[in-house]
Amino acid sequence: MTDEQINAAIAKACGWRKEDGVYMWTANDIDYTCPDLWDWTNDLNVMHEAEQILKRIGPEYARWLLEIVSRDAGPGIFYAAGSFAHIKAKARQRAEAFLRTLGNWEEAK
Repeated sequence: MTDEQINAAIAKACGWRKEDGVYMWTANDIDYTCPDLWDWTNDLNVMHEAEQILKRIGPEYARWLLEIVSRDAGPGIFYAAGSFAHIKAKARQRAEAFLRTLGNWEEAK
């Protein structure tokens, strides 16, 4: 998936919608607006916000994150479960794990 596709998928998973050319989401019965999507693939801070909705399914997310960080580390390198590999995870890796956890990741064609 491209960064744009990833950001759009995370926005949808987080309840964002586009109305009249503006992105919106609702929290505590208040509508919030933003002219552009947040950049979940490059910003650890906004990725942290997205991760909050995964608290109830954390083990699945942790498994995906470990697999992705190990894959991206290169051949012959694998981080064991319980390691601190997740600390090294970049925003894009976290975004991929997030979408895979929700079953919303689309493989490149």
